[in-house]
Amino acid sequence: MASGQERILRRRIRSVQATQKITRAMELIAASQIVRAQQRIATAAPYLQGIARVLAEAAADAGEHAGRLVGVPENPSRVLVLALVADRGLAGGYNANVLRTTERMVRAGRSSEVEYRVVTVGKKGPSFLRFRGIDIFTSFLGFSDRPTFADARRVAAAVTAPFVAGDIDQVLVVSTRFLSAGVQVVETHQLLPLPAASGGPDEGGDEAEEAGRARAGAPADPAAEEPARSGYTEFEPASVDLLGDLVPRYAEAALFGALLEAAASEHTARQRAMAAATDNAEELVKTLSRVMNRARQDAITTEIMEIVGGAEALRQAARSE
Repeated sequence: MASGQERILRRRIRSVQATQKITRAMELIAASQIVRAQQRIATAAPYLQGIARVLAEAAADAGEHAGRLVGVPENPSRVLVLALVADRGLAGGYNANVLRTTERMVRAGRSSEVEYRVVTVGKKGPSFLRFRGIDIFTSFLGFSDRPTFADARRVAAAVTAPFVAGDIDQVLVVSTRFLSAGVQVVETHQLLPLPAASGGPDEGGDEAEEAGRARAGAPADPAAEEPARSGYTEFEPASVDLLGDLVPRYAEAALFGALLEAAASEHTARQRAMAAATDNAEELVKTLSRVMNRARQDAITTEIMEIVGGAEALRQAARSE
């Protein structure tokens, strides 16, 4: 009986050790990809900052003529929500945090009679939301861990076209913001209309530029990185016409920045999850080894007692003869 239990425990220890090797390898792979993802965020930052600055100036020049392309809708009745998650699991609560935020938003919109159209990036999104009775308008798969600008362009085309056509009043993005290797937060931000002219023209320009810097992971204070600009900008064609062409380009750049931050957050979450799994496997091996040693010790003690008992019985039998 004891030898059978010891055999079972040895088999379990080998299984846990094999799993530990896999989780350790996944941890190292994720750790190596975090650095690459951070470099891609830094590389994409200048373009997003530049297009955000040009859009802020064009919006300030257009003023009230910008129409529905700029500003925050007061009472949007048709909202498109873009949820950015991963194609794979084993990343802790990374996917669940974004999807639960999306679910709460859609359910709250139903109670207030707001029509929500959901678009997802990542394989884990559709199954989670459909199981909870939320229809998916369209989904994109296969590039969550290493997105390219072409991928961002495809996603931007899917969310920008209904807004430009007037079928959607507002486009929101639910994603994970990469602040540092130790801090990632789920945030919901407006992609379209361009959130630039919430105040006056100057204020709107500052907000657009700061939003561009924030999405690219750059410092929020413009003065900290570049000197103050002087002069003015002339637009050809008119700034109103230019906005119609630049807003889709801005959506592509902003989505590319969001996808890069989501990818970095995914790798970081997976690295932490696999590190915890590796530590748990090590603790489980120690516990199972302790139980196996105790079982072996009990078996040895039982055998010694049986030998001593047999020897004593033989001694008593010899005396009685």
